[in-house]
Amino acid sequence: MPFILNIASEIASKALSKTLSKTLLTICLGLSLSLGVGNSVEAADEIVGAGSTFVFPVLSKWADEYNRKTGVRVNYQSIGSGAGIAQVKAANVDFGASDMPLASDELASLGMLQFPLVTGGIVPVMNLASIAPGSLKFTGAVLADIFMGKISQWNDPAIAALNPTATLPKKPITVVYRSDNSGTSYNWVNYLSRVSPQWKASVGNGASVKWPVGLGAKGSEGVASYVKQMPYSIGYIEYAYSRQQKLNYGLVQNKAGNYVAPNLGSFQAAAAAADWSHAQDFNLLMVDAEGENAYPITATTFIVMPKQAANASRHAAAQDFFKWALKEGQPQASELDFAPLPESLVKQIEAYWTANQPKP
Repeated sequence: MPFILNIASEIASKALSKTLSKTLLTICLGLSLSLGVGNSVEAADEIVGAGSTFVFPVLSKWADEYNRKTGVRVNYQSIGSGAGIAQVKAANVDFGASDMPLASDELASLGMLQFPLVTGGIVPVMNLASIAPGSLKFTGAVLADIFMGKISQWNDPAIAALNPTATLPKKPITVVYRSDNSGTSYNWVNYLSRVSPQWKASVGNGASVKWPVGLGAKGSEGVASYVKQMPYSIGYIEYAYSRQQKLNYGLVQNKAGNYVAPNLGSFQAAAAAADWSHAQDFNLLMVDAEGENAYPITATTFIVMPKQAANASRHAAAQDFFKWALKEGQPQASELDFAPLPESLVKQIEAYWTANQPKP
């Protein structure tokens, strides 16, 4: 599949870290060889997935570890949530990964199930040499005004008032946003809609919106690359990407009025406020969560897969991989500052799998 090779080459050329580029290239090449043109892998020792760039750092780490332990290869294409859902709907992959949950009626019409896999955070990232990483403060309203173009200079009084000791450059802000159908964008703009009535009225929600200002980049990898290359730019990516790319990130004020750092603890604090027991098919967002220490733009990646697949052995292998990830892959998730799901939620997921097993 030439388009997959093109994606791998494009991403690898965008000044990504050597490790991430090499891992993604290997995964994409493996996927192209596995799928062929219009065909799917029949071997039970390999499963194929596509979707969320948000979850790629931990999913690739899990894939490596699981392959060492079991010999089963997990080929995952990091192409964005929207594209991943399209691929699983077309039965081109065994599972899709999305940061935007599907509604129950859509899942039912497709014969699909969905469940959460891991939790992380979306952070504003900037290219500001004069500001120490993790020190610049934003409110949600200020972020909304920046991404609407209402605040266009770094030394704007609204930013200066939140950061009285910071050396803010008198330079124009370059906004970078996701150009593809993105679950990361879905959570980001959902948050901005909750904290800014003007954003909600003029831009709104969605996996893809009409951005008022800025430059579009494909995938979290593209946003990270653009921000890294352009002084005075700002974008939004998953926290693990900001760490891997050594990008400056800002603090965002939460619902309780606190500026909390994005980390395992603040993601877990946001997750603790979520009531999954009343979320049909786990359709729930965690942005703007309650709690003194909750990170305000916390998000979950969901796995979407058919209840009954044409290849039963690969379907079973995919489910076994996710069982392993939820039970034994939690240390790898924590190392990357992804918050593991609580045991009570894992039990809910297992019960959900049982309830959705195809009838003999």
